[in-house]
Amino acid sequence: MTEVRKRPTVAIVGAGAAGTLTAVQLCETATRRRTPLDLVLVDPAPEAGRGTAYATPDPRHRLNVPAGGMSCYPDDPGHFTRWLCRHGEPTVRGADFATRYRYGAYLADTLAQAVVRSHGTVAVRRLRTRAESCTGTPEGPVELHLADGGLLTADSAVLATGPAAPTAAWAPPALRASPRFVNSPWIPGALDAVREDAADVLLVGTGLTAVDLALTLDRPERTIHTVSRSGLLPQPHALGPTGAMEAPRWPRDLTLSGLRRTVYRHISRSVRTHGDWRPALDSLRPHTAHLWHSLTPEERGEFLGDEGALWNTHRHRMAPATAESLTRARTARRLRVHTGTITDVVDSGDRLVVTLSNGRTVRAGWVIDCTGPGQRLEDPLWRSLFESGTAVPGPLGMGTATRDGRLLDAQGRCARPLFTLGAPRRGELWETTAIPEIRVQAAALARQLLAPPARRTRRRPVDGLGLPLSTHAEAATAYRNGLDRVLKVRAGAEDAFARAVALDPGFALGHAALALLGHECGAAVDVPRALADAQRSAHERADERESSFVDVITRRVQSTDGDRALIRHLDTHPADALALATAVPTIAFSGVTDLDDDYALRLVERTSPAYDGHWFHTSLLAFLRQEQGRLHEAGELAHRALAVEPASGHAVHALAHVHYESGAHEAGRDWLDRWVSGQGRGAVHRAHFSWHIALHELALDDPAAVRRRWFAQLAPGRVTGVRALVDSGSLLWRARLSGNWQGELPTSDVLDSVTCEVLERPATAFTALHAAVALTAAGDLPALRRLRDHAAGADPVQREVIAPLCDAFTALAEQRFHEAAHGLDALLPVLRKVGGSAAQREVVEETLLYALVSAGRCDAARRLLDARLDRKPAPRDRRMLAGLPG
Repeated sequence: MTEVRKRPTVAIVGAGAAGTLTAVQLCETATRRRTPLDLVLVDPAPEAGRGTAYATPDPRHRLNVPAGGMSCYPDDPGHFTRWLCRHGEPTVRGADFATRYRYGAYLADTLAQAVVRSHGTVAVRRLRTRAESCTGTPEGPVELHLADGGLLTADSAVLATGPAAPTAAWAPPALRASPRFVNSPWIPGALDAVREDAADVLLVGTGLTAVDLALTLDRPERTIHTVSRSGLLPQPHALGPTGAMEAPRWPRDLTLSGLRRTVYRHISRSVRTHGDWRPALDSLRPHTAHLWHSLTPEERGEFLGDEGALWNTHRHRMAPATAESLTRARTARRLRVHTGTITDVVDSGDRLVVTLSNGRTVRAGWVIDCTGPGQRLEDPLWRSLFESGTAVPGPLGMGTATRDGRLLDAQGRCARPLFTLGAPRRGELWETTAIPEIRVQAAALARQLLAPPARRTRRRPVDGLGLPLSTHAEAATAYRNGLDRVLKVRAGAEDAFARAVALDPGFALGHAALALLGHECGAAVDVPRALADAQRSAHERADERESSFVDVITRRVQSTDGDRALIRHLDTHPADALALATAVPTIAFSGVTDLDDDYALRLVERTSPAYDGHWFHTSLLAFLRQEQGRLHEAGELAHRALAVEPASGHAVHALAHVHYESGAHEAGRDWLDRWVSGQGRGAVHRAHFSWHIALHELALDDPAAVRRRWFAQLAPGRVTGVRALVDSGSLLWRARLSGNWQGELPTSDVLDSVTCEVLERPATAFTALHAAVALTAAGDLPALRRLRDHAAGADPVQREVIAPLCDAFTALAEQRFHEAAHGLDALLPVLRKVGGSAAQREVVEETLLYALVSAGRCDAARRLLDARLDRKPAPRDRRMLAGLPG
């Protein structure tokens, strides 16, 4: 009997950053778990995501955390940076500081996308009002009484109300009563009169709020004064990377005095090692909550009184551009910083005469409260909770008391399904007001509020080779279609996998397959996002094989022992065809590259019993046999696979190499041309097969045929993305090197077909090789040098092979032919590490030949041509050999 799952209702009070992040996580978790959910956001603001912090349209107001630390998702740190790239800032980096208003737009858009993806599972409503009180019994639902007179009943509620409002309790009565005192500067219209008046301004507080307002109100004829007890402005972030440090070892019995000594020693070590204190302070961030808990209430109070201001100014830093603007204003004496408190205020009509505790007097047209959030939560909803005992103030009177985000009542129990996150947990966690902490809390709340995924008791569907899939039948059908297309090397796999995860957003294998296609095949996939979805889904609903495959793809994308993880996976799951396709470097994927040259062959041979002669396995074996030089056996295996599955791209690819490596150029050209026009019309790498035909035409020394092939089948527009780089770009270069292309090379079309990221920061050594070829053909030496710099800091294969290859190509372009030939010749023995086939890597050998001839080293060129002709006859090589000087 099928269990009927109750459709819960969750209310989120507040639609600022904390509420939006919670709503995003609830939508995505409910969709992934297939848990029906009614979600209600209660907030009078016109737009979700902005709140107070991100509503300011002033472009001078920048985030206080670099873009790389502001993702909505704790497991996808680059999400915000990629969003900026897609929304008008293509050159943004993770170290850049975006504007606050842009971040508010990002939060709103991310929520909108999550709501769209959750359609059918999550019903979302917005109530443009406030929640003013909360009632209900501990055993019953939550009842929220709204300002418009409505009543909202929910199974649970998340109070994402943000920081407590400022109270101005510090201000003398005369100041609080003055119309020239601005208590809440972020309320729309609060600063209109200040902007229109040229009078001086006094900002009370020197934190980040004061910094933002100083930028907004700065003008040549005005002096802005700021005052605080410490007189300390926030420190700036570093202009560039400062290095990373491990946190120190904490004393077993941690006291405040012991914590002080440990932290100050740690900072001193950071300054000695990195020349900067910031790495030390940043290393404390993951441990702050633990350290706060380890202190007694008295020690926490002492810390706030003695070190609170110092901590805040160093921990919560401002963007470098913001710091530069403040420095200019201070140098011009438009900004003056005072240390002290306000002791007296006299209203003289058009000015306020403010006396400070340090004895100074400041005449200002306006005084603005920039002291930041208050200690206690004072809005009507929180007051009702405190008055009824449903909630109690947090430690030191800050925020509210919670346990794992759930409100504690007066008896210390979690009696009601009421939760909170962010600033209201400040007393419990201390550091809890920044996005990196709030997003983790939001994800934890979503897991806590929603029921775990339903256990599947009926028989699971299977993939094309009989392995079970943790999804439903319809999504499994789409996945099988995608897998079949990958194994045949046919178009449409990306769409099929995308349909599988659209049908079941919690299907880990579907997300992992998309990440794989995006990473290795240049498919239009947001790879980090797909990978994060795969990891979340695997954690909630995947068997051991599926979890292992997700781990393999994660390691492969992140270049952390991916090849060995893949081998371990196949040792346990030899029938995983997608994993085997990934491991064998043929046409679809780069394969294993950091193991010995014959490992892929041994792997295919070892997995043979799991496939029992299946055409896919036979096709892979055919390709690897030709790599061994066993061309006759490879041809027989390829024909055997094609007899069963004529669309098998791997078998066709193997046969194409057999023809090329055996020198059967005319027969290979004609056979492959017929297949491309027939069965090959649906091949995902059809351009690569056309490239093989063009290789035969190059070998036959037929420049007219090469040009026709280029314009008909290989010119960008007909070929796109990485395929244009790998096939079209390399063909142009080889045609130029052999004299089969006269006139200008259309390389700019090739470069325009791929992104700068692919050209200058490629993810794999195989792509990097072809990027270097295309950039050399185009004569773009600055981009070639940038590629070289990337390779020098990338994975080991790029460091060992691609970086020196770029140096050699640069020497060639600068006509330092002896140096180029020496560099290229040294790389031939290790070139196989980049992956791909011998025919693809041959472009380096042909470049070496060109460098030797250009350097006048004809004897070395003759030896190389003789070796090539011994391997396979080719009219082009015979012509080049005959043309060498005596």
